[in-house]
Amino acid sequence: MKNIITHTKTLKYNDGTLTNIQDNIAIEFPLTIIIDGEEFATMVCSPTHLEELVIGFLAAEGLIRLSSDIEHLSIDESLGFAYINLKNKQSINKDFYSKRFIGSCCGKSRQFYFHNDARTAKTIQRTTTLTIDQCFHLMKLMQEQSTDFKQTGGVHNAALCTSDELIISRTDIGRHNALDKIYGYCLQKKMPRADKVLAFSGRLSSEVLLKVAKIGIGIILSKSAPTTLGIDLANDLGITMVGFIRQNQLNVYSHPERIILNHAQL
Repeated sequence: MKNIITHTKTLKYNDGTLTNIQDNIAIEFPLTIIIDGEEFATMVCSPTHLEELVIGFLAAEGLIRLSSDIEHLSIDESLGFAYINLKNKQSINKDFYSKRFIGSCCGKSRQFYFHNDARTAKTIQRTTTLTIDQCFHLMKLMQEQSTDFKQTGGVHNAALCTSDELIISRTDIGRHNALDKIYGYCLQKKMPRADKVLAFSGRLSSEVLLKVAKIGIGIILSKSAPTTLGIDLANDLGITMVGFIRQNQLNVYSHPERIILNHAQL
């Protein structure tokens, strides 16, 4: 597994002074995915946990449901290729993975989604409940793991959590990639997800909410802001979205019944 940070000579201006420094920079790594001998996609990512990334990406795209659907997976990090053979060979229509269409995507809003989103995004029926203090606690745990962000300012972090503890944390230059790594981990470990929580560093956009629905988790916490379509999708897909978690404040944008003041309310 490669390092995700490199160093470069930089001319830094600070308060009237120019200084030559060594700056920490996030590595941007192109990974081309070959499925059954055919090039499917090239993604730009951080070169860590690449097997999880590929598995999570394929599941999010609807090409697999379980990690066992993959017959063989190998990654050539030196050349930037991931080679996958699926157990059930299929004709992959790339139009389904690149063209938008109008559909309900398991919810009520008629908006633009990728074709595969309508097949793989799940409406969340069951999930856990969090207290306000647990929201702050889980976000604090995720940020304590965000050492690469503290060094570079150029990556996103996602953490898979229980209501009280952080299970794993994943980092990537792409916020969607960080979530795919979490998804790949869950599939590899055959981990139940209905009672889990996601803590996240990025903006809560529609594409992020679709990823969360595909993973099958009902609560996402973020220090950042939502978008309008992100909120619409969260409401439609049964996901509790909590944003702007910082300085003892937070906003609950959807399904607030899962966020309570204290355990006495249970």
